[in-house]
Amino acid sequence: MPASPWILLLFTLPSGSGTARVGVWRKLKKSGALPFKTSAYLLPNSPELVERFQWLAQQVKDAGGEATLVFAAELEGVTKDEIVHQFHEARAADYAELSSGLSDLIVRHRKRPDETLMPELEKFRRRFEEIRQVDFFNSPAATDVAMLIERAASLPERRGGKGKAPAALSPKRFHGKTWLTRPRPAIDRVGSAWLIQRFIDPKARFIFAADPATYPQAIPYDMTGVEFTHHGDDCTFETFVKRFGLSDPALKKISAMVHDADLDDGKFQTVEAFGLDCVFRGWAALGVSDDEIFTRGMPCFDALYQIMKSRR
Repeated sequence: MPASPWILLLFTLPSGSGTARVGVWRKLKKSGALPFKTSAYLLPNSPELVERFQWLAQQVKDAGGEATLVFAAELEGVTKDEIVHQFHEARAADYAELSSGLSDLIVRHRKRPDETLMPELEKFRRRFEEIRQVDFFNSPAATDVAMLIERAASLPERRGGKGKAPAALSPKRFHGKTWLTRPRPAIDRVGSAWLIQRFIDPKARFIFAADPATYPQAIPYDMTGVEFTHHGDDCTFETFVKRFGLSDPALKKISAMVHDADLDDGKFQTVEAFGLDCVFRGWAALGVSDDEIFTRGMPCFDALYQIMKSRR
């Protein structure tokens, strides 16, 4: 980390320079810069981003304005964590727009993918890479979009049939393991943790990280490119149920609920888990720790399971 971790671009443009103002604003937005106070924009300090601000400063001067670059070790009235949170919020809005479009794409092509799927998906991939370039602090929302892209890409594989299902795994092989998933867990990750602890690995320990390589000895789930995650039309909870051959009818009902709440594609027409998902996301928004969300979520699923068992 440089001695001055932040760079600010302070500028003014003369009145009547609307075209120049719009041009500068568009480039600032594309650069991922964060609006800060009046006529100031903020970026993390790196040679590449300094050069980006230098070019923008020159553009402002060429339009008759004034521009100054400031290197700051800290900013009065705001902490580093608060600034990083603002960067996360800005990128989360970008990812949310992308996620909405990808979800619509998946719904349209879920039953019968056609030749328009891949060209459309490629546009989403390009936009995803653009956002990643300005996602300076690795927003957790990026992984959610990456999983949607993987899911959309797998749709054509399902047209030729599901093929032979792999042999069921034995829970005995997975006792006392450490399980890793992404931070800020919602319905699929919390539900899968409950499923693991109650039906697969009673002594399971859970940790959180964005990259499975951070903890190579842990078993990752609900992440891109791992065994226990979304496959085809299944959410992670469904993957666990199928891979471990869990035939409990109550689990099958909960599996459908988690699917509908997580993927929001209306496949099973259930509504019970949507409220739970809102609660888990609300706890995350309130700053409840990932471990505590799991702790609070376990009895929620215990209660749901008990009700489903009584409805056989």
